[in-house]
Amino acid sequence: MTYNLSRELDLQRYLKRSDYLVAQGACVELTEKTGRTTRQNSYLHLIIGAVAMETGVSLDYCKAEYFKKLANRAIFLTFHDDKFAGRVEVLRSSKDLTKEEMSTAIDRFKRWASEQGIYLPEPEDAERLRDIEVEMGRMQAWL
Repeated sequence: MTYNLSRELDLQRYLKRSDYLVAQGACVELTEKTGRTTRQNSYLHLIIGAVAMETGVSLDYCKAEYFKKLANRAIFLTFHDDKFAGRVEVLRSSKDLTKEEMSTAIDRFKRWASEQGIYLPEPEDAERLRDIEVEMGRMQAWL
């Protein structure tokens, strides 16, 4: 369960739950969630778009197959045992990544793209990123 402790309702729920777990003598793990930043999210969308346009695939296909499965398998790929289908692959959502995990995933994707001969601009290259955004707008029907 995730609680945003800056919100009063979540804080109260957190305190109630933690008191309960203390009373039970439970073994717990406490971690701080630092979600990805808006800047990371925007940059990721543009570089996925750049690779999708370069390779002629959709944004969704590029994100699932290239970004998650090929470049970042260790971060995104998990397995689940289903009583009917057996062991199935499950891709973790990028919204669940921490800021650090997202940085790692973006770096790995850029490295993977480079190995395929695809140049991806740095986050500071505003002019090139703007060009990608414009081109993605033109190609929207095919992405």
